Amino acid sequence: MKTAALAAAAVSAVLLAGCQPADAPPDANGTDGATRHFGAIAFEPCSLTGVGGGQATEAFCATHTVPEDPAKPDGRRIDLNLAWLPATGSGGGTDDPVFFIAGGPGQAATEHAATVNMALREVRKQRDILMVDQRGTGGSNPLDCVDAEGEPLRIDNEESASVEQLRAFARTCLAGLEGRTDPTLYTTTQAVADLDNVRQALGVDQVNLVGGSYGTRVAQQYAAAHPQHTRALVLDGVAPNDLVVGGEFAHTFEDAIRLQSDYCRTLPACKARFPVDTRTRLSQVMDALEAAPVEVDYRHPSTGETRTATVTPDHVVGLAFSFSYAPQTSALLPLVLDEAAQGRYAPLMSLSELMARSMGEQMTRGMQWSVLCAEDADRYTADAAIDDTILGPDVAELFFAACSVWPRGARGEDFTAPLRSDVPALLLSGALDPVTPPRYGEAVVKGLSNGRHLVVDGQGHGTLVLGCMPKLVGQFIESTDAAALDTACLDRLAGVPPFTSFNGWEP
Repeated sequence: MKTAALAAAAVSAVLLAGCQPADAPPDANGTDGATRHFGAIAFEPCSLTGVGGGQATEAFCATHTVPEDPAKPDGRRIDLNLAWLPATGSGGGTDDPVFFIAGGPGQAATEHAATVNMALREVRKQRDILMVDQRGTGGSNPLDCVDAEGEPLRIDNEESASVEQLRAFARTCLAGLEGRTDPTLYTTTQAVADLDNVRQALGVDQVNLVGGSYGTRVAQQYAAAHPQHTRALVLDGVAPNDLVVGGEFAHTFEDAIRLQSDYCRTLPACKARFPVDTRTRLSQVMDALEAAPVEVDYRHPSTGETRTATVTPDHVVGLAFSFSYAPQTSALLPLVLDEAAQGRYAPLMSLSELMARSMGEQMTRGMQWSVLCAEDADRYTADAAIDDTILGPDVAELFFAACSVWPRGARGEDFTAPLRSDVPALLLSGALDPVTPPRYGEAVVKGLSNGRHLVVDGQGHGTLVLGCMPKLVGQFIESTDAAALDTACLDRLAGVPPFTSFNGWEP
């Protein structure tokens, strides 16, 4: 049994930007309350907050109108939501700004402004940063699933929803979009056209692209379509063009769990505390709950209220998958599983609900389906080895369930072709990444004659904000010379030891 919640969480984070949330540093440029123009676009001062709240980031915001269907310029038009973080240096910006491209698919770039501001703080000293909510997300005509009153629609008991329930939900979501959008026009190819439309309106000849996870797909597609306008690429959590998003989760998750277990075996305190490896313990807990689901009282992570729920294998595997994205959370997994094996399920249930809510709030589901159903679903083929994995073949079936009812857009003829380019490129991977492992970056960098791939030991999905990485990215964007970077500072980044108790790890 594998969950729809896992499928949703996987898209949420598969191809999430991958950066860990961070409070924004002070905006040295400030906002003075006046309209500012960048090319032909008029921007107004604004404060950006993320989906989970937190510290606001001062910026300038605007909308830019484009045809929903470029082949019908006189047809329906949609507004793209833009945010501009002006360069903080005294010399102002440059003629080649940086476009940050969010992940998902389904993330809105402007909703992660604080993280972008932190990750690109060194870049911003010299260059303007632009964030464009990809069509179908955020403030760019979102393909969100809402009822007649505009309230978000949810699937009852999503953690155990069937394929048919997911399809029924997709039909309801689609009905709510009728008359205001054509879901077939919300693909990566259309997003690339939008980015170039914005570039032209800004009046710049070249841009630098920083993409996170699914955003690396968008960046590669832009570089292939508009090589003359692409100055440099930074790809964090690399998704090759031919990757079937969601199709390899079972294998990449299995690899991540094995690497985490191997790490524990190298630490005497961890090995002594958890004699059963994580992969085996995970299977044991799932098997026990499959035979007899457990009713448990737990503390709700948001309200603190005591609630009662039935813990199933779906909760366990969903939590394990979402925890594996970052070392700070994966460090908790052996302890939570050990507690569950001893019959103490309350921590697992609280954390499961916390992670599911956090991920679900970041994605626009209709836009996810428009991308995945056009670009990935028909390319998925299960392999025999998947039957022996923790996730098994069901997760992909759930992942693509909506595609039998969701309108399918077009995929370009050369869409899956590897990017072959001499554009300067810096590729970043976390060694423990459960969804875009380093081997993906290795495959992509082979086609980039001026590319370099950095693998950060002990880290998971998304490395832009870690340690000295903002400094390295800033140096690369200025020099466009990835080979010259001194990356010794990354050696100081260490993995997070697994917790041996809820008080932390042993010294």
